[in-house]
Amino acid sequence: MKVKMMFRLKMLLTLGLLLTPMLDVFAAQGLTALTVTPAANGGETYTVTIQILALMTVLSLLPAALIMTTSFTRIIIVLSILRQAIGTAQTPSNQILLGLSLFLTFFIMSPVFTSAYTSGVKPYLDEKMSSEMAFEKASKPFYDFMINQTRETDLAMFADIAGYGKLDPDVRVPFSLLLPSFVTSELKTAFQIGFLIFIPFLVIDIVVASVLMSMGMMMLSPMIISLPFKLMLFVLIDGWSLIMGTMASSFYV
Repeated sequence: MKVKMMFRLKMLLTLGLLLTPMLDVFAAQGLTALTVTPAANGGETYTVTIQILALMTVLSLLPAALIMTTSFTRIIIVLSILRQAIGTAQTPSNQILLGLSLFLTFFIMSPVFTSAYTSGVKPYLDEKMSSEMAFEKASKPFYDFMINQTRETDLAMFADIAGYGKLDPDVRVPFSLLLPSFVTSELKTAFQIGFLIFIPFLVIDIVVASVLMSMGMMMLSPMIISLPFKLMLFVLIDGWSLIMGTMASSFYV
């Protein structure tokens, strides 16, 4: 054991001696973490290292942005309520609902994504626009989409909480105020649509429960009997097409 320990210690010392000149070279040369270059229009450009760091930070926030600034929230809530109304606990599964909500979100938001890419992202990649201007141009389509879906009462509520006072319709609402108002409005709309979807299935449950009680079959669960009728009703009316079409048409871009 002592021989092995001595051998490992010698190996570490040898590697340390070999790496010492390399460390001196790196210490002498250094690694530029930040370089600011004046631009022609009076702005500033940063090194690629900082740009990559900023890009990775943005990518880490991408899931939250996808959920909170698009149609994803309304769609996933409505589909979850639909599954609960039908009475199928895990069918469709959560993965299927998430995938369906994601692709329907891409379908609904495609004009917004295209506009944001054309007006902001592409000019920035072509080095025709600064990062600040590109962010402002790319965020404009999302702002228009969110403000069109947001209720004025929700905006007024959060403006009053934040101390903005009465909002001027000609002044652009800041994102710090628009984002919580948009999410609150989406939750309200999603639950309203879910309520309307729930009513027909609830009527079937009440009818089946009343029939079973009148027949004296109180020990039999009404959910077991009503489930085939609800599935049959949903298939006969082409429910999935109606739900998807309603969800897509409930947004206006």
